[in-house]
Amino acid sequence: MLKKVLVANRGEIALRIVRALHDLGIASVAIYSEVDRLSRHVRYADEAYLIGPPEASESYLNAERILDVATACGADAIHPGYGFLAENADFAEACEDAGLTFIGPAPSAIRLLGDKNMARSLAASVGVPVVPGSGPLESLEEAPALAREIGYPIAIKAVAGGGGRGIRFVEREEDLPRALMLASREAEAAFSDGTLYLEAQMQGVRHIEVQIIADTYGNVIPLGERECSIQRRHQKIIEEMPSVVVGPELRRALNRAAVRVARAAGYRSAGTVEFLLTEDERYYFLEVNARLQVEHPVTEMTTGVDLVKDQLLVAGGSELAYDEGDLLTRGWAIESRIVAEDPQNGFLPSVGRVVFSREPAGPGVRVESCLHDGMEVTPYYDSLLAKVTAWGTDREDARTRLIRALRESRVVGVATNIPYLLEILELPAFVEGRLDTDFLDRHQVEARQSEEPLREAAAIAALLTLSGESRAPAADAGERRTAPSAWRQRAMGRWPRSI
Repeated sequence: MLKKVLVANRGEIALRIVRALHDLGIASVAIYSEVDRLSRHVRYADEAYLIGPPEASESYLNAERILDVATACGADAIHPGYGFLAENADFAEACEDAGLTFIGPAPSAIRLLGDKNMARSLAASVGVPVVPGSGPLESLEEAPALAREIGYPIAIKAVAGGGGRGIRFVEREEDLPRALMLASREAEAAFSDGTLYLEAQMQGVRHIEVQIIADTYGNVIPLGERECSIQRRHQKIIEEMPSVVVGPELRRALNRAAVRVARAAGYRSAGTVEFLLTEDERYYFLEVNARLQVEHPVTEMTTGVDLVKDQLLVAGGSELAYDEGDLLTRGWAIESRIVAEDPQNGFLPSVGRVVFSREPAGPGVRVESCLHDGMEVTPYYDSLLAKVTAWGTDREDARTRLIRALRESRVVGVATNIPYLLEILELPAFVEGRLDTDFLDRHQVEARQSEEPLREAAAIAALLTLSGESRAPAADAGERRTAPSAWRQRAMGRWPRSI
């Protein structure tokens, strides 16, 4: 059993992991950059340590520093969350070399599945259909002939890709050279590997993924499918479980395919096997995300499973306490991602101070958030602020609850995509479940902001400004307080430390 775990992440996922650790009675250790001193995951953890300056490369991606902190504080394991170092095989290997348990797949599995072409070959070797495509391009000059062989439109993808980066879609051969150059540059910048491959660009398809959890005793359990077709610029923004088009027979086929791929990779921990699904119910392997997914709450709310808790137990040497036959999926869940972007200004990132925030509540609503009043939204990290998930007895029940929850949500000080999410959820095509990966391009959703929330936000901001002025210290009051008051120390527990 694990005794102390360092969480090598930030934001809502770090807080989610800290809470799971508390549920299991395991000591939690947070790390934070200089701009994250007051973050919720820092305040909720049992211990917290300054890891570096704001830049991710100097803090949350600083593997050597993270390992030093983990060793010095007596942690016996590291949970990477998602993003940052979660799918970095070298980091997982370094953890093992330092005598620390990496809470995730084995380095060999991460390395195998992180190479998109190797993952495709693995899937094909166990009888899982793959999207027609090429192997890694040895040179960009060979791409035109391969593209003609595959047939336009094509997708250019990074071999080491993920998160929608390093992808370009091309419909005409004359556009291919520029797209190759841009995709290679983006892949090199994101993954330090500009190697590309080509795939047929399948249109009118759904993005369906199967959640799995595996232990070290040979148990690989599929937990059903998620519908992730609502994507903007290859980034998922609304996910749901189950999918309206997946019936019992297709679900069994997808589950079996996911298990075969996971077994062939020697997989352990939580992971996701992703597929493209055509209108005539043909499925094709896309990739494996060898980590916890942002959208894991919809699986937890419909199955009753705690994926983070299971990750921790598996990493501690326990066998999974259930199998596929024990799972009873109930109801429907839909998740929406609230991000600091301005949909009325070309979705430009929105940075600044959150002067007021309010999270929704009520029956069937779950919120995972890093929001707090006074929070600084910076340009250094991902723009995700919160995930709001609604459960209902059926899809329409879940949808209406999610709309209610998003209308209750308030974030004053930075722009968010909440109005955009509401517009999507109320589109007739969404209500009817007519989804595919081109949904947002086809419907051209416009985020309309009603006047009432704007008036409310202005009133809140004015009130907070007046309140701040009435409490403002005298001009000679000295430097800003950095140490907590006695009551705050008592209320929040141990204060962040440096090491």
